[in-house]
Amino acid sequence: MRWFAATIAPALPTAANAQAYQCRMPQSISVPKITPEARERRLPVTGYTLAVSWSPEFCKGREGEARHRTQCSGRNGRFGFVVHGLWPEGRSSWPQWCRTSRQLSPAEARRNMCMSPSAALLARQWTKHGSCMVRKPETYFKVTRILWDGLTMPDADRLSRENGLKAGRLREAFAIANPGWPEEAVGIKLNQRGWLQELRLCYAKDFMPTRCDARRFGAKDGAAMKVWRGL
Repeated sequence: MRWFAATIAPALPTAANAQAYQCRMPQSISVPKITPEARERRLPVTGYTLAVSWSPEFCKGREGEARHRTQCSGRNGRFGFVVHGLWPEGRSSWPQWCRTSRQLSPAEARRNMCMSPSAALLARQWTKHGSCMVRKPETYFKVTRILWDGLTMPDADRLSRENGLKAGRLREAFAIANPGWPEEAVGIKLNQRGWLQELRLCYAKDFMPTRCDARRFGAKDGAAMKVWRGL
């Protein structure tokens, strides 16, 4: 896997600026130790999913919770789209919880918290997903940052004000913001009440955008969608 981070950048479309948002991380970061929640599942990797959460929806009702203080209290900034995780995919399932002795360091967590504003989330993503891709958490998050920094996120706040908003409109906006990205490579997860929760961006093994399968594609283009602005 030594070639992993070195070869990803040339395989990507021309990089664009990631979404800009306020971010003020604390100097002291505590990283919890994550215990695997299931058996190790090693499978050949056939592609990847970059899961990108819509933070205002996640933080609704969590503003006062201590474990979500960094992301949701407003003290460390206001977040729009943030990275949930980079997930390896297999043909029939997905690899997870691969055995590793390496832990995420506080310094590496802090380096990535403007992208994913939770040390616990970062630690869990490495232990559950990254461990099945590369040997070191530093490599896993380097690859995640390359993908994230190569994207321009659509203005979901503006989209939320459109009448009769449908999931397909968000796919269209993402493709316009990222020329060359096919709409069928943009998965959308809505909650049971139709509010935007997450984008699932689908990559082939060579890190080029690829059509999402039904599981990751989620809401169809004609599905009614609402976007919470955090007000």
